[in-house]
Amino acid sequence: MITVADVVDALDSLYPRATAADWDAVGPVCGRPTAEVRRIAFAVDPSASVVEEALAAGADVLVTHHPLYLRGTSTVYAATAKGALVHRLVESGCALVVAHTNADVARHGVNDALAAALGLFDVVPLEPADDPSVGSGRVGRLPEPTTLRRFAAHVARALPGTPAGIRVGGDLDRAVSRIAVCGGAGDSYLDAARAAGADAYVTADLRHHYAVEHLAEDGPALLDVGHWASEWLWLPVVERALTERLDPMGGGDTVDSYVSAIVTDPWTLHLDT
Repeated sequence: MITVADVVDALDSLYPRATAADWDAVGPVCGRPTAEVRRIAFAVDPSASVVEEALAAGADVLVTHHPLYLRGTSTVYAATAKGALVHRLVESGCALVVAHTNADVARHGVNDALAAALGLFDVVPLEPADDPSVGSGRVGRLPEPTTLRRFAAHVARALPGTPAGIRVGGDLDRAVSRIAVCGGAGDSYLDAARAAGADAYVTADLRHHYAVEHLAEDGPALLDVGHWASEWLWLPVVERALTERLDPMGGGDTVDSYVSAIVTDPWTLHLDT
């Protein structure tokens, strides 16, 4: 029998909690360690729609990338939106487990999944940790140089669509070959992308002033994609890795699983002006 504790241990072995940022909130959020697990759901956010989908699908564990309580809390009172989600999960017997920045920096994590989806080669961390094979962001090269305009179209095809779409900054006829990526909000790595010699940087949630100053100083071209889209690509990776880790011999107890396709970015419509 596979239990919630087994799922937590397997996820920790893939993405050790000790590698998460000190401000992060990762690991199990709720659930009984000894409860049996037959089905696992994977999603970017533990939003209400995702939780209801997981419960309707009979999931015993919901694994998400984003924490439910990133900034902490002193209450899970059900009159609050997040408290209501905790009650729904607990009363329905579904555990919630989070792998956030520990999944960002790891091998086969969020950033490796993004780099792979874009077809990058010779990929290394943008900011290596003590172990040079792990770290924040990734940088690699395209199979052959192209223009920023064509690369942007390639990124749009490689990522799942969202209403926010993709914003591009820089000369569209500029040649690009070396590409930096960071899933999720990545404007804190603008200097690292420049230092790595990137021609373009793919990330999300770029702030106006940082982007303007970066481009004015001839930094790498910018592709600002949807936050959810940049991280969703990791979900099939962790689904496969976790289910294989839970059944290493291929013949013991197994779990069913699915990846949620619900877009949980806050934006529902994009209008050209």
